[in-house]
Amino acid sequence: QVDLEESGGGLVQHGGSLRLSCRASGFAFSTHDMSWYRQAPGKVRELVANISSSGTTHYVDSVKGRFTISRDNAKNTVYLQMNSLNSEDTAVYYCNALYQTYYDGRPRIWDYWGLGTQVTVSS
Repeated sequence: QVDLEESGGGLVQHGGSLRLSCRASGFAFSTHDMSWYRQAPGKVRELVANISSSGTTHYVDSVKGRFTISRDNAKNTVYLQMNSLNSEDTAVYYCNALYQTYYDGRPRIWDYWGLGTQVTVSS
């Protein structure tokens, strides 16, 4: 029943902007750290941006100043505003939810993934 559904991807011109959305359901969204990852063909999936349950943000150096991650707990949605896009940003972008705790005396990690949305930036 857990679901992460990304939207907002598409084709955009170099220098343009897109806003990705990820709507979550089936779990306590507000307690989870939310992240955006991306994966280009032939490359490893990399963390792009993260926002913790308390609102602390982190960005990979290559997107600092261009991307902004935010969350709306009332809507169970995390966003990624992407500005000044370039060809290196072309990838499938994935939404991730992470919650870490202990269960039955042992560490446990809840790690949920969306199916991804394609972002293509023209060269």
